[in-house]
Amino acid sequence: MKKTLSILLALSMVFGMAAAVAEAPREAELNIMMSFPQYMEQWETYASQFEAKMLAEQNIKVTVNIEMPSSDQYDSVLQARLAGDDAPDLYTLHCNNIGLYNKAGYLSDLTAQPLSAKLYENVRATVSVDGKVMAVPLESMAWGVLYNKDIFEAAGVAVPNTLTELKAVCETLKAKGYTPFMLAFQEQWVPQLMTALTLGGLVSGEKTDWLSRMYEDKASYEEVRSIFDVIDVIMQNGTERAMEEGSQQGAADFATGKAAMFVQGTWAASTIMETNPDMKLGVYALPVNDDVNCTRVNLSTSTTLAVYPGTPEMDLALAFANYVLDDADSSPLFEACGFNPLATCHTFSPSYWVADASQYVADGRAYQDLVLPNAVTDEQGKLLQEYYVGNVTVDQIVERLDAAFQNTNKLN
Repeated sequence: MKKTLSILLALSMVFGMAAAVAEAPREAELNIMMSFPQYMEQWETYASQFEAKMLAEQNIKVTVNIEMPSSDQYDSVLQARLAGDDAPDLYTLHCNNIGLYNKAGYLSDLTAQPLSAKLYENVRATVSVDGKVMAVPLESMAWGVLYNKDIFEAAGVAVPNTLTELKAVCETLKAKGYTPFMLAFQEQWVPQLMTALTLGGLVSGEKTDWLSRMYEDKASYEEVRSIFDVIDVIMQNGTERAMEEGSQQGAADFATGKAAMFVQGTWAASTIMETNPDMKLGVYALPVNDDVNCTRVNLSTSTTLAVYPGTPEMDLALAFANYVLDDADSSPLFEACGFNPLATCHTFSPSYWVADASQYVADGRAYQDLVLPNAVTDEQGKLLQEYYVGNVTVDQIVERLDAAFQNTNKLN
């Protein structure tokens, strides 16, 4: 009898230990690299939700590490990591670069994932290559110039539709004691937004074949140098010490009324509204000239999330990619970041400033984001910083941008 009891006790201990082992969660780590530090808090919160979900539903104790290098250095850091032996499991990239990264073998095919079927058709097309979904869209938006509706109302000015009207708005604002434009050029991607909007409006409304000819070495920035008519108005009617101010501080200062307008996308709304929840924020299309047909907002899918095909944690990487469009949790995330709805799982209504930009789209006054080579985009930002401090002329900018485009064409 004693022998039987001993055997039973031993067996129960074995089974107990086995159960304990079976219940021990699998431990894993997921490294994610992202390009928008202004949303760090929102994504860290979302990562924590994902960690809890994986532990509760799959008994996986995953630690999500989110890295957000500065916007100016992001592309170079990412490319070095991908080319080396230190690639993140997931990473963000601009929608315009999906084809290039896919060709290099840096993207996983997400077509068969649940997230793919949730995407709106027109959005799915922007993140697809040969019909295959290669990234998760995050920011899909229409954007232009942000403006303070209260200041406009107090000064008695209306949204400008032409360059002549924009100049008049600036003069009236100054006469009423307001600084027209917030300038925050410390990071080169911010002044580059001026070329994004001015080139986009001019090319889509008037010089429709310019970009295709640039890729064939049959055009020049000389043909679009009129964009500096607008850039000069912005720089000459802006806040002081622009090179000492970054995008985050610029958004905060804009929110407190230090300027009436800010050439910045709606992605800055989270910082602005956090700083001043009562601000009446608006969006208008930046005039390029006196042709209203060229006054358009930028319509684009910008930031997307990719899964690195060589990740050792492919199951978790795919799980996170799908969680970005989770039926229950995705809407609060996208709403908190100020992103547009882009999938069937999104049930929230966009903010009123998003509706301002969307009205331009509804009126047919929008253009698809221009696909420029990365090297050219970076050069535009650097040159505009130099132009602001007086180190280069427009002639020199034209020459250097033409050279940058031609050098990129040679590499391709």
